[in-house]
Amino acid sequence: MSVSDAKAGETAQPAALSDGYVRYALGLLLLIYTLNFVDRQIVAILGEDLKRDLNLDDTQFGLLGGLAFALFYTIMGIPIARLAESGNRVGIIATAVAVWSGFTALCGGVQSFAQILLCRIGVGVGEAGCTPPAHSLISDYVPASRRASALAIYSMGVPIGSFAGYAVGALIAEHFGWRVAFFAVGLPGIAVALLAWFTLKEPRKMGLAGAVQTKSPPFSVALKELASKPTYWWAVFGATIVSFLGYGHSYYVPAYLARVHEMGLQERGIALAVMTLIAGGFGAWLGGQIADRAAKKDVRAYMSVPAMSLILGGPFFAVAMLIQNSAQLTVGGFVISSGYLTLAMLAIPTMLNSLWYGPVYSTIQGLVHPRSRATAVAIMFFILNLIGLGGGPFLTGLLSDMFAANHAGFASDLTAFKAACPQTSKDATCLVARAEGVRASLLWTGLLGFVGLFCFVMARRTVREDLAASAKANAV
Repeated sequence: MSVSDAKAGETAQPAALSDGYVRYALGLLLLIYTLNFVDRQIVAILGEDLKRDLNLDDTQFGLLGGLAFALFYTIMGIPIARLAESGNRVGIIATAVAVWSGFTALCGGVQSFAQILLCRIGVGVGEAGCTPPAHSLISDYVPASRRASALAIYSMGVPIGSFAGYAVGALIAEHFGWRVAFFAVGLPGIAVALLAWFTLKEPRKMGLAGAVQTKSPPFSVALKELASKPTYWWAVFGATIVSFLGYGHSYYVPAYLARVHEMGLQERGIALAVMTLIAGGFGAWLGGQIADRAAKKDVRAYMSVPAMSLILGGPFFAVAMLIQNSAQLTVGGFVISSGYLTLAMLAIPTMLNSLWYGPVYSTIQGLVHPRSRATAVAIMFFILNLIGLGGGPFLTGLLSDMFAANHAGFASDLTAFKAACPQTSKDATCLVARAEGVRASLLWTGLLGFVGLFCFVMARRTVREDLAASAKANAV
């Protein structure tokens, strides 16, 4: 490929597809990713009711929300991404939406831990077919100069989906029960899947420059390409740590608000939803804007942004976790309770920890050949979700049970603690133990932010050279 061909492949896409259509496509992909997170995160807000009815402890809930979902999500991610390198990405995405939406609806009919575990595995299998082909598709829809912003817009599905999962899940569950909530958020996805199938355009089928359907390179070749880019691995592991904290904390902050600050289901659901939408959505958008602008002067900004977010966000998270139930603040005659003070403090790290989406995803797309983009994202998500989504909720839940048992005087004997303090127990000692257990778990896991900071600092040292080498290789 000549230099002129490479440039044509980079710029022909916006000319071939109108700006209006690209905006529509990005909007639909954002809606799809929003549903992805609604169906993924609704379990978090329904957790206390679900655990009580199915008699689950925090460890089982962490397994349900994390490892069971993530294991199959990651296993299926790479083969689906390999298919997306040369296949019909629109068809893959539409099928994936239908599968995970159907299994989400089935969660409403479960009667045991085993049944809901199988349904969540089905959700994980379906969701594996979303982001790798979506990232690849977006990279063909827009030029490199606007890629971070476009991917950041797509990534806003995380806070918007979390908002909808928290708010809609809480409102429906409060009035109709948690089972109806699963039906209500799952079934609309079938209609969205059909909309994607019939209205999203596959650039490869249109024969557009830079998106011609060709045979994808062998997996070993893609791995070899990634192995030569240290920035890729440091950025992936940095994002993995942030995701570990994000997934783990998102599953147990609702429990923390309920147990420590005595917020009801609807109250905590709506409050968390609003905070997540405003802070997380603004952070995802801002990260892409900052990165695209700053990178014009120095591409190291792609890694500086997430590194600074961890430095600035950590202290606010620690303060949020240390606020006591008795704390109050009076502003203009209005009394702000401890739960809302906690959410106000959590809004800052929530916003800051959303900055990484656009910069990191854009860097990943720029580090590899266009035919390896979906594979690069899939490998990233394999690591990120197996460790972050799989380990975050599980470890946070396990530590919560361990700290609770210790607080109640059972040391590390979880069996004895669970027998003395079942989920339905109203005993004061048990309630305090569970409250302090989840608080301690959230605080201690938060220290992992230092590991993520180190990874992004290391990625910053090599990102300029790796991106330049990739651009040179792709222009040949």
